[in-house]
Amino acid sequence: MGKEFSITPQPTSHIETKFRRIVTPLPHPDSVATIETLRQLEPISMRGQPPLVWDRAEDFSVFDKYGNRWIDWSSGVLVANAGHSAPEVKRAIIDQVNSGLIYNYVFPSEERAQLVQYLAKLAPKDLQKIFLLTTGAEAIECAIKLSRAHGIQVGGKKKIGIVGFERGFHGRTLGSQQAGGIAGQKSWIVNEDPAIINAPFPDGYWQTDTSFNTFLNAIERRGLSAENIAGIVMETYQGVGPDFAPVQYVHALAEWCKKNKVVLVFDEVQAGFGRTGKFWAFEHYGVTPDLICCGKGISSSLPLSAVIGRKEILDHFPPGSMTSTQTGNVVCCAAALAGVKKIVDDDLVGNAARLESLLIEGLKEIQRKHPSVIGHVTARGLVGGLQTVKAGRKEANPDLAHEIIKRCFHKGLLMFAPVGAWGQTVKIGPPLTIPREALEEGLAVLSEAVDEAVAASASANSKDSSDLARKAFSTPVGVPA
Repeated sequence: MGKEFSITPQPTSHIETKFRRIVTPLPHPDSVATIETLRQLEPISMRGQPPLVWDRAEDFSVFDKYGNRWIDWSSGVLVANAGHSAPEVKRAIIDQVNSGLIYNYVFPSEERAQLVQYLAKLAPKDLQKIFLLTTGAEAIECAIKLSRAHGIQVGGKKKIGIVGFERGFHGRTLGSQQAGGIAGQKSWIVNEDPAIINAPFPDGYWQTDTSFNTFLNAIERRGLSAENIAGIVMETYQGVGPDFAPVQYVHALAEWCKKNKVVLVFDEVQAGFGRTGKFWAFEHYGVTPDLICCGKGISSSLPLSAVIGRKEILDHFPPGSMTSTQTGNVVCCAAALAGVKKIVDDDLVGNAARLESLLIEGLKEIQRKHPSVIGHVTARGLVGGLQTVKAGRKEANPDLAHEIIKRCFHKGLLMFAPVGAWGQTVKIGPPLTIPREALEEGLAVLSEAVDEAVAASASANSKDSSDLARKAFSTPVGVPA
Protein backbone atom coordinates (compact mmCIF):
# COMPACT_ATOMS: atom_id res chain seq x y z
CA MET A 1 0.00 0.00 0.00
CA GLY A 2 1.08 3.56 -0.57
CA LYS A 3 3.62 3.02 -3.36
CA GLU A 4 4.56 6.30 -5.04
CA PHE A 5 4.59 7.01 -8.75
CA SER A 6 7.80 8.51 -10.11
CA ILE A 7 7.69 12.25 -10.77
CA THR A 8 10.64 12.08 -13.15
CA PRO A 9 9.23 12.89 -16.62
CA GLN A 10 8.98 9.74 -18.73
CA PRO A 11 8.78 9.61 -22.54
CA THR A 12 5.40 8.53 -23.92
CA SER A 13 4.03 7.42 -27.26
CA HIS A 14 2.00 10.02 -29.15
CA ILE A 15 -1.72 9.26 -28.76
CA GLU A 16 -4.53 11.09 -30.53
CA THR A 17 -8.05 9.62 -30.47
CA LYS A 18 -11.56 10.99 -30.10
CA PHE A 19 -11.29 10.83 -26.30
CA ARG A 20 -7.55 10.79 -25.50
CA ARG A 21 -4.53 12.93 -26.30
CA ILE A 22 -1.00 12.36 -24.99
CA VAL A 23 1.63 14.56 -26.61
CA THR A 24 4.27 15.21 -23.91
CA PRO A 25 6.44 13.32 -21.42
CA LEU A 26 4.57 12.50 -18.19
CA PRO A 27 4.51 14.19 -15.86
CA HIS A 28 5.11 17.25 -17.99
CA PRO A 29 8.46 18.77 -16.94
CA ASP A 30 6.85 22.15 -16.22
CA SER A 31 4.43 20.54 -13.74
CA VAL A 32 7.12 18.93 -11.60
CA ALA A 33 7.73 22.13 -9.60
CA THR A 34 4.10 22.10 -8.44
CA ILE A 35 4.34 18.46 -7.42
CA GLU A 36 7.60 19.10 -5.57
CA THR A 37 6.05 22.05 -3.69
CA LEU A 38 3.23 19.80 -2.52
CA ARG A 39 5.70 17.08 -1.51
CA GLN A 40 7.70 19.58 0.48
CA LEU A 41 4.78 21.14 2.35
CA GLU A 42 2.16 18.38 2.63
CA PRO A 43 2.47 15.15 4.62
CA ILE A 44 3.82 12.08 2.84
CA SER A 45 0.35 10.52 3.14
CA MET A 46 -0.89 12.92 0.45
CA ARG A 47 1.35 11.30 -2.15
CA GLY A 48 0.52 8.18 -4.12
CA GLN A 49 -1.64 9.27 -7.03
CA PRO A 50 -0.46 9.34 -10.66
CA PRO A 51 1.57 12.59 -11.08
CA LEU A 52 -0.96 14.63 -13.01
CA VAL A 53 -1.52 18.29 -12.16
CA TRP A 54 -5.11 18.78 -13.21
CA ASP A 55 -5.85 21.96 -15.12
CA ARG A 56 -9.53 21.32 -15.73
CA ALA A 57 -12.01 18.47 -15.78
CA GLU A 58 -15.12 18.36 -17.94
CA ASP A 59 -17.71 15.61 -18.13
CA PHE A 60 -15.65 12.37 -18.28
CA SER A 61 -12.35 14.01 -19.32
CA VAL A 62 -9.39 15.43 -17.40
CA PHE A 63 -6.93 17.87 -18.97
CA ASP A 64 -3.54 19.29 -18.05
CA LYS A 65 -2.11 22.62 -19.25
CA TYR A 66 0.09 21.02 -21.85
CA GLY A 67 -2.33 19.57 -24.37
CA ASN A 68 -2.90 16.16 -22.77
CA ARG A 69 -6.35 14.67 -22.21
CA TRP A 70 -7.41 11.58 -20.28
CA ILE A 71 -10.55 9.49 -20.16
CA ASP A 72 -11.34 9.71 -16.46
CA TRP A 73 -12.10 6.44 -14.71
CA SER A 74 -11.69 7.94 -11.24
CA SER A 75 -14.48 10.55 -10.95
CA GLY A 76 -11.90 12.16 -8.65
CA VAL A 77 -12.58 9.44 -6.13
CA LEU A 78 -16.10 8.38 -7.18
CA VAL A 79 -17.41 11.91 -6.64
CA ALA A 80 -18.26 13.27 -10.10
CA ASN A 81 -21.31 11.08 -10.74
CA ALA A 82 -23.04 13.87 -12.68
CA GLY A 83 -19.85 14.52 -14.64
CA HIS A 84 -17.01 16.91 -13.93
CA SER A 85 -17.98 20.58 -13.97
CA ALA A 86 -21.54 19.81 -15.03
CA PRO A 87 -23.01 23.07 -16.40
CA GLU A 88 -26.00 22.80 -14.07
CA VAL A 89 -23.74 22.39 -11.04
CA LYS A 90 -21.41 25.23 -12.05
CA ARG A 91 -24.38 27.53 -12.62
CA ALA A 92 -25.87 26.67 -9.22
CA ILE A 93 -22.56 27.37 -7.46
CA ILE A 94 -22.05 30.70 -9.26
CA ASP A 95 -25.64 31.80 -8.66
CA GLN A 96 -25.36 30.98 -4.97
CA VAL A 97 -22.08 32.86 -4.58
CA ASN A 98 -23.55 35.84 -6.39
CA SER A 99 -26.63 35.76 -4.16
CA GLY A 100 -24.58 37.18 -1.28
CA LEU A 101 -24.95 34.15 1.03
CA ILE A 102 -22.14 31.60 1.17
CA TYR A 103 -22.22 30.54 4.83
CA ASN A 104 -24.77 30.59 7.65
CA TYR A 105 -23.82 27.81 10.15
CA VAL A 106 -27.05 25.95 11.10
CA PHE A 107 -29.32 28.95 10.91
CA PRO A 108 -32.21 28.06 8.60
CA SER A 109 -31.67 28.50 4.85
CA GLU A 110 -33.86 27.97 1.83
CA GLU A 111 -31.00 26.14 0.12
CA ARG A 112 -30.74 23.52 2.86
CA ALA A 113 -34.51 23.13 3.00
CA GLN A 114 -34.72 22.58 -0.77
CA LEU A 115 -32.00 19.92 -0.73
CA VAL A 116 -33.31 17.88 2.19
CA GLN A 117 -36.82 18.04 0.73
CA TYR A 118 -35.56 16.64 -2.59
CA LEU A 119 -33.46 13.95 -0.88
CA ALA A 120 -36.47 12.90 1.17
CA LYS A 121 -38.38 12.22 -2.06
CA LEU A 122 -35.58 9.93 -3.22
CA ALA A 123 -35.15 8.11 0.10
CA PRO A 124 -37.25 5.14 1.25
CA LYS A 125 -40.54 6.26 2.78
CA ASP A 126 -39.53 5.24 6.30
CA LEU A 127 -36.29 7.20 6.17
CA GLN A 128 -37.39 10.82 6.22
CA LYS A 129 -34.93 12.55 8.53
CA ILE A 130 -31.78 14.01 6.96
CA PHE A 131 -28.67 15.39 8.66
CA LEU A 132 -26.23 17.14 6.33
CA LEU A 133 -22.49 16.99 7.07
CA THR A 134 -19.26 17.39 5.08
CA THR A 135 -17.44 14.06 4.58
CA GLY A 136 -18.24 10.38 4.44
CA ALA A 137 -16.17 9.70 7.54
CA GLU A 138 -18.14 12.35 9.45
CA ALA A 139 -21.38 10.67 8.39
CA ILE A 140 -20.07 7.30 9.61
CA GLU A 141 -18.99 8.77 12.95
CA CYS A 142 -22.48 10.22 13.30
CA ALA A 143 -24.08 6.86 12.47
CA ILE A 144 -21.95 5.11 15.11
CA LYS A 145 -22.99 7.74 17.65
CA LEU A 146 -26.67 7.39 16.76
CA SER A 147 -26.49 3.58 16.82
CA ARG A 148 -24.95 3.52 20.27
CA ALA A 149 -27.37 6.11 21.62
CA HIS A 150 -30.28 4.05 20.28
CA GLY A 151 -28.76 0.85 21.70
CA ILE A 152 -28.47 2.35 25.17
CA GLN A 153 -32.04 3.62 24.91
CA VAL A 154 -33.52 0.20 24.07
CA GLY A 155 -31.08 -2.13 25.85
CA GLY A 156 -29.11 -0.23 28.46
CA LYS A 157 -25.39 0.47 28.61
CA LYS A 158 -24.48 -3.10 27.73
CA LYS A 159 -25.91 -2.61 24.21
CA ILE A 160 -23.12 -0.52 22.66
CA GLY A 161 -21.40 -2.95 20.29
CA ILE A 162 -20.72 -2.00 16.67
CA VAL A 163 -20.01 -4.63 14.03
CA GLY A 164 -18.12 -3.75 10.86
CA PHE A 165 -16.62 -6.12 8.33
CA GLU A 166 -13.18 -7.39 7.43
CA ARG A 167 -11.55 -5.46 4.55
CA GLY A 168 -14.18 -2.74 4.95
CA PHE A 169 -13.36 0.95 4.65
CA HIS A 170 -15.40 3.79 6.13
CA GLY A 171 -12.93 6.66 6.45
CA ARG A 172 -9.76 7.67 8.26
CA THR A 173 -11.05 8.99 11.60
CA LEU A 174 -10.91 7.09 14.89
CA GLY A 175 -14.39 5.57 14.86
CA SER A 176 -14.57 4.99 11.11
CA GLN A 177 -11.25 3.13 11.04
CA GLN A 178 -12.23 0.96 13.99
CA ALA A 179 -15.47 0.03 12.25
CA GLY A 180 -13.46 -0.61 9.08
CA GLY A 181 -11.70 -3.90 8.61
CA ILE A 182 -8.24 -3.10 7.22
CA ALA A 183 -5.85 -4.06 10.03
CA GLY A 184 -2.90 -2.06 8.72
CA GLN A 185 -4.88 1.16 9.03
CA LYS A 186 -5.62 0.61 12.72
CA SER A 187 -2.13 0.05 14.11
CA TRP A 188 -1.91 3.66 15.33
CA ILE A 189 -4.97 3.22 17.57
CA VAL A 190 -3.47 0.55 19.88
CA ASN A 191 -6.24 0.63 22.51
CA GLU A 192 -9.12 -0.21 20.20
CA ASP A 193 -12.65 -0.15 21.58
CA PRO A 194 -13.39 -3.82 22.47
CA ALA A 195 -17.06 -3.26 21.63
CA ILE A 196 -16.25 -2.47 17.98
CA ILE A 197 -15.56 -5.71 16.13
CA ASN A 198 -15.31 -7.05 12.59
CA ALA A 199 -17.07 -10.01 11.01
CA PRO A 200 -15.93 -11.74 7.80
CA PHE A 201 -17.29 -10.07 4.67
CA PRO A 202 -18.94 -12.71 2.44
CA ASP A 203 -17.43 -11.67 -0.90
CA GLY A 204 -17.06 -15.26 -2.12
CA TYR A 205 -13.40 -14.84 -3.09
CA TRP A 206 -11.21 -13.88 -0.14
CA GLN A 207 -13.95 -15.16 2.19
CA THR A 208 -15.31 -18.33 0.63
CA ASP A 209 -17.83 -19.17 3.36
CA THR A 210 -20.70 -16.78 2.61
CA SER A 211 -23.18 -18.17 5.12
CA PHE A 212 -24.73 -15.91 7.75
CA ASN A 213 -23.25 -18.18 10.41
CA THR A 214 -19.90 -16.46 9.86
CA PHE A 215 -21.45 -13.27 11.22
CA LEU A 216 -22.99 -14.98 14.25
CA ASN A 217 -19.76 -16.87 14.99
CA ALA A 218 -17.72 -13.66 14.87
CA ILE A 219 -19.88 -12.09 17.58
CA GLU A 220 -19.78 -15.21 19.71
CA ARG A 221 -15.98 -15.48 19.46
CA ARG A 222 -15.71 -12.02 21.03
CA GLY A 223 -17.91 -13.09 23.92
CA LEU A 224 -20.82 -10.97 22.74
CA SER A 225 -24.45 -11.65 21.93
CA ALA A 226 -27.30 -9.78 20.27
CA GLU A 227 -28.11 -7.96 23.51
CA ASN A 228 -24.66 -6.33 23.33
CA ILE A 229 -24.89 -5.10 19.74
CA ALA A 230 -26.18 -1.59 18.95
CA GLY A 231 -25.37 -1.26 15.26
CA ILE A 232 -24.08 -2.93 12.11
CA VAL A 233 -22.05 -0.74 9.75
CA MET A 234 -21.74 -2.27 6.30
CA GLU A 235 -20.62 -0.87 2.97
CA THR A 236 -23.42 -1.65 0.53
CA TYR A 237 -20.60 -2.91 -1.63
CA GLN A 238 -17.08 -3.08 -0.31
CA GLY A 239 -15.13 -0.43 -2.14
CA VAL A 240 -11.98 -2.57 -2.15
CA GLY A 241 -13.58 -4.79 -4.81
CA PRO A 242 -16.19 -3.67 -5.49
CA ASP A 243 -17.63 -6.69 -3.67
CA PHE A 244 -21.29 -7.34 -2.93
CA ALA A 245 -22.59 -9.71 -0.27
CA PRO A 246 -25.04 -12.45 -1.29
CA VAL A 247 -28.66 -11.26 -1.25
CA GLN A 248 -29.70 -14.04 1.13
CA TYR A 249 -26.95 -13.03 3.56
CA VAL A 250 -28.13 -9.41 3.66
CA HIS A 251 -31.75 -10.52 4.12
CA ALA A 252 -30.69 -12.66 7.08
CA LEU A 253 -28.69 -9.75 8.49
CA ALA A 254 -31.61 -7.34 8.16
CA GLU A 255 -33.97 -9.81 9.86
CA TRP A 256 -31.48 -10.34 12.68
CA CYS A 257 -31.15 -6.59 13.19
CA LYS A 258 -34.91 -6.10 13.26
CA LYS A 259 -35.44 -8.96 15.70
CA ASN A 260 -32.73 -7.72 18.07
CA LYS A 261 -33.34 -3.95 17.87
CA VAL A 262 -30.00 -3.36 16.18
CA VAL A 263 -29.51 -0.35 13.90
CA LEU A 264 -28.59 -1.42 10.35
CA VAL A 265 -26.34 1.17 8.69
CA PHE A 266 -25.51 1.01 5.01
CA ASP A 267 -22.47 2.99 3.98
CA GLU A 268 -23.49 4.37 0.55
CA VAL A 269 -20.79 7.03 0.47
CA GLN A 270 -19.39 5.76 -2.81
CA ALA A 271 -22.23 3.43 -3.77
CA GLY A 272 -25.15 5.85 -3.83
CA PHE A 273 -26.52 8.29 -6.38
CA GLY A 274 -26.67 5.89 -9.30
CA ARG A 275 -23.18 4.41 -9.21
CA THR A 276 -24.36 0.77 -9.35
CA GLY A 277 -27.20 1.18 -11.84
CA LYS A 278 -29.74 1.81 -9.08
CA PHE A 279 -30.14 5.08 -7.26
CA TRP A 280 -29.31 3.44 -3.92
CA ALA A 281 -27.06 0.40 -4.08
CA PHE A 282 -29.00 -1.34 -1.30
CA GLU A 283 -31.88 -1.65 -3.76
CA HIS A 284 -29.97 -4.62 -5.22
CA TYR A 285 -30.63 -6.45 -1.95
CA GLY A 286 -34.32 -5.66 -1.58
CA VAL A 287 -33.91 -4.44 2.02
CA THR A 288 -34.06 -1.01 3.64
CA PRO A 289 -31.53 0.03 6.30
CA ASP A 290 -32.27 2.14 9.36
CA LEU A 291 -29.57 4.66 8.44
CA ILE A 292 -27.94 5.59 5.12
CA CYS A 293 -24.55 7.30 5.12
CA CYS A 294 -23.90 9.06 1.84
CA GLY A 295 -21.52 11.58 0.33
CA LYS A 296 -19.20 11.84 -2.71
CA GLY A 297 -21.73 11.69 -5.58
CA ILE A 298 -24.28 13.68 -3.58
CA SER A 299 -22.76 16.88 -4.95
CA SER A 300 -20.52 15.69 -7.81
CA SER A 301 -18.25 18.51 -6.66
CA LEU A 302 -18.11 20.26 -3.28
CA PRO A 303 -17.75 18.70 0.21
CA LEU A 304 -21.10 17.37 1.43
CA SER A 305 -22.40 14.22 3.07
CA ALA A 306 -25.56 13.12 4.80
CA VAL A 307 -27.06 10.69 7.25
CA ILE A 308 -30.58 9.73 6.19
CA GLY A 309 -32.68 7.63 8.51
CA ARG A 310 -35.58 6.82 10.74
CA LYS A 311 -37.13 9.61 12.78
CA GLU A 312 -36.86 7.75 16.08
CA ILE A 313 -33.09 7.34 15.61
CA LEU A 314 -32.12 10.75 14.21
CA ASP A 315 -34.33 12.64 16.68
CA HIS A 316 -32.54 11.11 19.70
CA PHE A 317 -30.53 14.20 20.70
CA PRO A 318 -32.07 17.47 21.90
CA PRO A 319 -31.79 20.87 20.14
CA GLY A 320 -28.27 22.17 19.66
CA SER A 321 -26.52 18.94 20.68
CA MET A 322 -25.87 17.34 17.28
CA THR A 323 -24.73 19.94 14.75
CA SER A 324 -21.64 20.61 12.65
CA THR A 325 -19.79 23.81 11.74
CA GLN A 326 -20.34 23.30 8.02
CA THR A 327 -23.71 21.52 8.26
CA GLY A 328 -25.38 21.95 4.88
CA ASN A 329 -23.24 24.84 3.66
CA VAL A 330 -25.47 26.78 1.28
CA VAL A 331 -23.06 26.68 -1.68
CA CYS A 332 -22.59 22.94 -1.27
CA CYS A 333 -26.35 22.47 -0.98
CA ALA A 334 -26.94 24.40 -4.19
CA ALA A 335 -24.34 22.27 -5.98
CA ALA A 336 -25.82 19.05 -4.59
CA LEU A 337 -29.39 19.90 -5.54
CA ALA A 338 -28.31 20.64 -9.11
CA GLY A 339 -26.12 17.54 -9.29
CA VAL A 340 -28.70 15.11 -7.94
CA LYS A 341 -31.40 16.57 -10.19
CA LYS A 342 -29.09 16.04 -13.17
CA ILE A 343 -28.55 12.40 -12.17
CA VAL A 344 -32.32 11.91 -12.02
CA ASP A 345 -33.41 14.05 -14.97
CA ASP A 346 -30.73 12.79 -17.38
CA ASP A 347 -31.29 9.15 -16.35
CA LEU A 348 -27.66 8.68 -15.42
CA VAL A 349 -28.75 5.77 -13.22
CA GLY A 350 -30.10 4.13 -16.36
CA ASN A 351 -26.87 4.84 -18.24
CA ALA A 352 -24.90 3.07 -15.52
CA ALA A 353 -27.26 0.10 -15.66
CA ARG A 354 -27.10 -0.14 -19.45
CA LEU A 355 -23.29 -0.06 -19.52
CA GLU A 356 -22.84 -2.68 -16.80
CA SER A 357 -22.74 -5.65 -19.16
CA LEU A 358 -20.10 -3.97 -21.33
CA LEU A 359 -17.93 -3.23 -18.30
CA ILE A 360 -18.15 -6.67 -16.69
CA GLU A 361 -17.60 -8.50 -19.96
CA GLY A 362 -14.57 -6.34 -20.74
CA LEU A 363 -13.07 -7.12 -17.34
CA LYS A 364 -13.82 -10.83 -17.63
CA GLU A 365 -12.15 -10.92 -21.04
CA ILE A 366 -8.99 -9.49 -19.47
CA GLN A 367 -9.20 -12.12 -16.74
CA ARG A 368 -9.61 -14.88 -19.32
CA LYS A 369 -6.38 -13.76 -20.96
CA HIS A 370 -4.50 -13.61 -17.65
CA PRO A 371 -6.23 -16.03 -15.26
CA SER A 372 -3.11 -16.70 -13.19
CA VAL A 373 -2.65 -13.04 -12.14
CA ILE A 374 -6.16 -11.53 -12.33
CA GLY A 375 -7.73 -13.36 -9.44
CA HIS A 376 -11.12 -11.73 -9.17
CA VAL A 377 -13.16 -9.29 -11.26
CA THR A 378 -16.42 -7.60 -10.35
CA ALA A 379 -18.63 -4.84 -11.69
CA ARG A 380 -22.08 -3.40 -11.02
CA GLY A 381 -23.36 -0.42 -12.95
CA LEU A 382 -20.34 1.82 -13.53
CA VAL A 383 -18.08 0.60 -10.77
CA GLY A 384 -15.70 -2.28 -11.32
CA GLY A 385 -12.39 -3.74 -10.31
CA LEU A 386 -9.58 -6.09 -11.24
CA GLN A 387 -7.94 -7.77 -8.24
CA THR A 388 -4.36 -8.72 -9.02
CA VAL A 389 -2.63 -11.74 -7.49
CA LYS A 390 0.78 -13.38 -7.72
CA ALA A 391 0.94 -15.96 -10.48
CA GLY A 392 -0.99 -19.07 -9.57
CA ARG A 393 -1.50 -17.99 -5.95
CA LYS A 394 -4.30 -16.36 -4.02
CA GLU A 395 -1.92 -13.71 -2.76
CA ALA A 396 -2.38 -10.02 -3.50
CA ASN A 397 0.01 -8.41 -5.98
CA PRO A 398 -0.03 -4.65 -5.40
CA ASP A 399 3.01 -4.10 -7.61
CA LEU A 400 1.16 -5.42 -10.65
CA ALA A 401 -1.86 -3.23 -9.90
CA HIS A 402 0.43 -0.20 -9.61
CA GLU A 403 2.13 -0.99 -12.91
CA ILE A 404 -1.21 -1.39 -14.71
CA ILE A 405 -2.41 2.00 -13.47
CA LYS A 406 0.89 3.66 -14.42
CA ARG A 407 0.71 2.28 -17.96
CA CYS A 408 -2.92 3.38 -18.30
CA PHE A 409 -1.94 6.87 -17.18
CA HIS A 410 0.73 7.04 -19.88
CA LYS A 411 -1.87 5.93 -22.45
CA GLY A 412 -4.49 8.54 -21.56
CA LEU A 413 -6.69 6.54 -19.16
CA LEU A 414 -6.79 7.95 -15.63
CA MET A 415 -7.48 5.96 -12.47
CA PHE A 416 -6.56 6.61 -8.87
CA ALA A 417 -3.92 4.53 -7.09
CA PRO A 418 -4.64 0.86 -6.32
CA VAL A 419 -7.09 0.19 -3.51
CA GLY A 420 -7.97 -2.85 -1.44
CA ALA A 421 -6.81 -4.32 1.85
CA TRP A 422 -3.40 -4.97 0.25
CA GLY A 423 -3.46 -2.44 -2.59
CA GLN A 424 -4.31 -5.15 -5.10
CA THR A 425 -7.32 -3.65 -6.87
CA VAL A 426 -7.39 -1.63 -10.07
CA LYS A 427 -10.59 0.33 -9.45
CA ILE A 428 -12.85 1.66 -12.19
CA GLY A 429 -15.39 4.41 -11.52
CA PRO A 430 -16.00 6.82 -14.40
CA PRO A 431 -18.56 9.64 -14.25
CA LEU A 432 -22.04 8.27 -14.95
CA THR A 433 -22.17 10.51 -18.02
CA ILE A 434 -19.59 8.45 -19.91
CA PRO A 435 -20.88 7.22 -23.30
CA ARG A 436 -20.55 3.63 -24.52
CA GLU A 437 -17.88 4.53 -27.08
CA ALA A 438 -15.59 6.09 -24.47
CA LEU A 439 -16.07 3.13 -22.11
CA GLU A 440 -15.19 0.75 -24.93
CA GLU A 441 -12.03 2.74 -25.68
CA GLY A 442 -11.08 2.73 -22.02
CA LEU A 443 -11.50 -1.05 -21.82
CA ALA A 444 -9.24 -1.48 -24.85
CA VAL A 445 -6.58 0.70 -23.19
CA LEU A 446 -6.88 -1.22 -19.92
CA SER A 447 -6.53 -4.54 -21.74
CA GLU A 448 -3.41 -3.32 -23.52
CA ALA A 449 -1.92 -2.01 -20.28
CA VAL A 450 -2.57 -5.31 -18.50
CA ASP A 451 -0.95 -7.25 -21.36
CA GLU A 452 2.14 -5.07 -21.14
CA ALA A 453 2.34 -5.07 -17.34
CA VAL A 454 1.98 -8.85 -17.12
CA ALA A 455 4.64 -9.35 -19.81
CA ALA A 456 7.01 -6.93 -18.05
CA SER A 457 6.45 -8.68 -14.72
CA ALA A 458 7.11 -12.10 -16.25
CA SER A 459 10.29 -10.82 -17.90
CA ALA A 460 11.53 -9.29 -14.65
CA ASN A 461 10.81 -12.50 -12.73
CA SER A 462 12.61 -14.55 -15.39
CA LYS A 463 15.66 -12.25 -15.18
CA ASP A 464 15.70 -12.50 -11.38
CA SER A 465 15.57 -16.30 -11.61
CA SER A 466 18.40 -16.35 -14.15
CA ASP A 467 20.54 -14.05 -12.01
CA LEU A 468 20.03 -16.27 -8.96
CA ALA A 469 20.88 -19.39 -10.97
CA ARG A 470 24.04 -17.76 -12.35
CA LYS A 471 25.07 -16.64 -8.90
CA ALA A 472 24.54 -20.10 -7.45
CA PHE A 473 26.44 -21.76 -10.33
CA SER A 474 29.40 -19.38 -10.07
CA THR A 475 29.81 -19.66 -6.30
CA PRO A 476 32.49 -22.21 -5.31
CA VAL A 477 31.34 -25.08 -3.13
CA GLY A 478 31.66 -24.21 0.54
CA VAL A 479 31.73 -20.44 -0.06
CA PRO A 480 28.65 -18.50 1.17
CA ALA A 481 26.57 -17.07 -1.71
